Amino acid sequence: MRILGIETSCDETSVALVVDGRQVTKELTASSQEQHFKTLGIVPEVAARAQVEYIIPLLDELVGKEGLEFDAIAVTYGPGLIGSLLVGVETAKTLAWSWNKPLFRVNHLLAHFYASFLGKKVSKVPGFPCLFLLVSGGHTDLVVFFDHGRYQYLGGTRDDAAGEAFDKAARLLGLGYPGGPVISQRAEQFSGNLFSTPLPRPLINSKDYDFSFSGLKTALFQKVHEFDTLSPTFVSSLAWEFQNAVIDCLLAKSNEALREFNIKSFVVGGGVSANHLLREKCAESAAKLGVDLFLPEFKYCGDNAAMVSSTAYYIRDLVNPLDLQVEVGLSL
Repeated sequence: MRILGIETSCDETSVALVVDGRQVTKELTASSQEQHFKTLGIVPEVAARAQVEYIIPLLDELVGKEGLEFDAIAVTYGPGLIGSLLVGVETAKTLAWSWNKPLFRVNHLLAHFYASFLGKKVSKVPGFPCLFLLVSGGHTDLVVFFDHGRYQYLGGTRDDAAGEAFDKAARLLGLGYPGGPVISQRAEQFSGNLFSTPLPRPLINSKDYDFSFSGLKTALFQKVHEFDTLSPTFVSSLAWEFQNAVIDCLLAKSNEALREFNIKSFVVGGGVSANHLLREKCAESAAKLGVDLFLPEFKYCGDNAAMVSSTAYYIRDLVNPLDLQVEVGLSL
């Protein structure tokens, strides 16, 4: 089954054609990220205006003059920025109606789970039950999947998401945007001894599966404002410690869930899953626990339409184009 996917939940505009939920025939993505550098964060109106400009040329290039064949259309309908979501949803509704194609609606958070299915053989996709750690700019969640469409939510962040925490930390340290990559790059420059005054690991010993990163951000704020100026070495050490603190919290809860539920498959997805140190520590942890680890390819860690197409293949949430509505606050 060939599904045309459309993703516009944030600042990316992405279209893709995926066969049987795994084989990516073609995927095109345009981003307005450079337009958000000055504001050190996404401006919703700017993102939506760029998506209005990008969406039709991308679809034109994907389908081509020869008319690329597909069986259905899939689109992200939430969560996300309302203006951005509307661009994708209204485009998908129009195309489904005019081309008389089935239309599948896709939960963006669920789509990050299926990013690990892309480019894989059937024998190499995650098996059930499996634990899913979603780490993105807006969400940090732990979920147990028992089958396609059947899962149990364990816990999530009580305040900032991991990606949001990285963005805020980068602003405090004067490193720019987006926060995850610049924090990671600066942390790699730290070559000293163990940080003498470590940052806290909020909720790391709590008896639940929730996360909290606002206190970690506050602790970083206090350290930064202890000095009039910050040396490059000190900035690197703070970036190193902040990154490790976030990852320690993520893995502590994930490892506990893997042990408690006796799960042998561990899936990590979302933009923060591109973090090299997180990927390394997940691999080390999985090896110790005897667990199979599934990570998306780097190009599928962020928002992309291929994962939307993949989700639609496995979930098949069919909807009448006239009934489809955006749901900004959608959750798992």
